[in-house]
Amino acid sequence: MNERIVGYDIARGLAVFGMVAVNYKIAMGATENGPAWLGALSGLLEGRAAALFVTLAGVGISLLSRKGRTWNDRGRLARDRRTLLRRACFLFIAGALYSSIYSADILHFYGVYIFIAAFFLAVPTRRLWVCSGLLALGFAGLCLVFDYEQGWDWKTLEYDGLWTLHGTFRHLFFNGFHPVVPWLAFLLAGMAIGRQDMDEPAVRQRVFLWGAGIALAAEGLSLLLMNMVHDAAFADAATLAAVFGAEAMPPMPLYMLAAGGSACAVIAASVALGRRCANAAWVRRLAAVGQLALTLYVAHVLIGLGVLDALGLLENRSLPFALSAALVFCAAGAAFASLWRSRFQRGPLEAIMRALTDRPATPKRSRDGLRRPT
Repeated sequence: MNERIVGYDIARGLAVFGMVAVNYKIAMGATENGPAWLGALSGLLEGRAAALFVTLAGVGISLLSRKGRTWNDRGRLARDRRTLLRRACFLFIAGALYSSIYSADILHFYGVYIFIAAFFLAVPTRRLWVCSGLLALGFAGLCLVFDYEQGWDWKTLEYDGLWTLHGTFRHLFFNGFHPVVPWLAFLLAGMAIGRQDMDEPAVRQRVFLWGAGIALAAEGLSLLLMNMVHDAAFADAATLAAVFGAEAMPPMPLYMLAAGGSACAVIAASVALGRRCANAAWVRRLAAVGQLALTLYVAHVLIGLGVLDALGLLENRSLPFALSAALVFCAAGAAFASLWRSRFQRGPLEAIMRALTDRPATPKRSRDGLRRPT
């Protein structure tokens, strides 16, 4: 495994840990049940860890299709596209089943992102950035036409009519936890990042500085505008706060910039860490978590939250308890991932997905009639 891939696995491991912390906090109703400083600190992960996870999916797509794109091999790109479409269908179906247990699931959204992105493999990098920006702005435009709050009960986070055709479409593409518009922007941005030569220190530094700078500027501008709205006597301060906020729901442009910028910065820093400390034990364990991201994502609900529910420890917990439970799961998950990777190439669910969706290349026949590998 080369150092570049190790770096991406490190970033994916961090994304998994971040999503576990956020999901445990929300599932236990502990968001505001703890010290203000801890709430603010954990709040930095909300919407950012998941955005990092999606951005890394885009990076992975660019790595998968690199040879076909570089060689302008349409046949290879077509095979890569078919592989991605099969994986997208697998993730959508698995996520739809999973969402019946855990309503905040990201996998079925993830499947739709990948399905759409499969048709962007040969799109120029500049156009990927443009499409990413248009998606972020387009969501704000949709909010002017449609009611973002339709279907939601914000006190219980339940969605009325989710399993109807109209409700499913609305939730999936507009006002769900991770709607395609604008969340597909993160994946397209990741595809653009994945085309960069991150082995080069200058490229990593540029990605890190631009990402961190954009994130800080977006967060700062959001904070400034939110204070202005709070201090002024606007007739509809709540709406303006939603527009100018950097929260994941609704995912307005400032949130998209903040989360996308932080994802790019974390990816660049993780690749640098992978190059410098690839042999460190804790780095290898973190990379193993990233390699088993799908397995651990499903396990953090089915096993982690499942055990807490069976023990009667799931509802109305404090923020320190929720984060402590997340920390315990992350430690156990890291130990399991490290042990599993020492014996197997892929995680349990990752292996199942590959077995069902990847097809071996068909050998070509040479002129002498013998079958040659492609």
